[in-house]
Amino acid sequence: MTSRQQPPPPTKRKPAYPIAPALRDYLVRYHRDLELPVLYRDLMHFRESIPLEGPDGEPTLWEVVMYDRHEMERLNAALCRLYALLRVQGDLSVMQHLYVDRIDYCTFGNSLPFRIRIVNSYNDNQDYFYLKKADASRVFGLELEHLLSPNRMNFFTSGDTLVEEHVIGIPGDVFIDKWLHRGDLKPIRVAKELVKFNERCFVRLLGDMRAYNFVVLVVPDFDESTIRFRAMDFDQQSYSPRKNFYLPQFFPENRHLALFCLQHLNPTVVLQYQHEEQTLILQRADLIRQRLDQLLEAMVAQELAPAAHVEQLRAGLAEHYRNPDFLGCTSMGDLVRESLATVRRNLKRTTGPGPDSARDFAFKD
Repeated sequence: MTSRQQPPPPTKRKPAYPIAPALRDYLVRYHRDLELPVLYRDLMHFRESIPLEGPDGEPTLWEVVMYDRHEMERLNAALCRLYALLRVQGDLSVMQHLYVDRIDYCTFGNSLPFRIRIVNSYNDNQDYFYLKKADASRVFGLELEHLLSPNRMNFFTSGDTLVEEHVIGIPGDVFIDKWLHRGDLKPIRVAKELVKFNERCFVRLLGDMRAYNFVVLVVPDFDESTIRFRAMDFDQQSYSPRKNFYLPQFFPENRHLALFCLQHLNPTVVLQYQHEEQTLILQRADLIRQRLDQLLEAMVAQELAPAAHVEQLRAGLAEHYRNPDFLGCTSMGDLVRESLATVRRNLKRTTGPGPDSARDFAFKD
């Protein structure tokens, strides 16, 4: 979600799922669950709020919240300690020059986040992090991103509080408007990374990756810039019953990206890039096999969607992969695990046209 983005048409909000014991055990084991100096509920005691405008003067989805002076002094100290936990494992000796410049609140979205702006008093450098209502869907999404993607995710939980660092990058909608057709970006590199991002989302069933829910990193290299698409919203991890909801190419907001890929890549090359990304996902999975197994066991045991959603999605995936094993899955965790197993089996087969070729970039409902 970006500051300039207006909300989409109203839809039924996904319910938040509490963190079940198996997931909590996982978080504790891997040092994701800590005793935090400030919790989400502590930030709810603001005195007033004012709308936050973007750089263009237009209203955003955020409000600036204000607290009583003594409360703000307490929050400033606690939030700086929390930021130190995110950045340097709690070492405040290198954080004495930081202060909380602003606290924003957003009522749009499932996690109702607070966004904290931290400023370095020596050079006015700014950074952000977020406090949100803990939702098991989002926690699984963050951890799967951390384990199976090229991106590291820094977050903690404590009770019903989730703390996340800021994901930097150009908002997807801004990238489409101002960057997609720039002459200094090589179109083939952009299209390739779009295919790989699309594949990462689909294999691990991360939904709702329309343009305002991901960012784009553009890193200048010695000959040409490199591109990476990164998810920034994980609320819709394994919830929707619709298979296409997990394929970013099908969202109307991403239409220009899908058409861009059609223009610059042929189906054979798309299939190659899909297989490359599948191979990387499985290599990462093999490196952290025990940890991933424990995460998926917790995911299997946790309710993340109504039974009807699981039944519809498993039918869609069984048809897509031509694999009836999906029909025996009884939870979203089962479907993610079977998705990874199916990709592994398919990659071991003789290369050639197969079910993956049906996912060439297109734009259709």
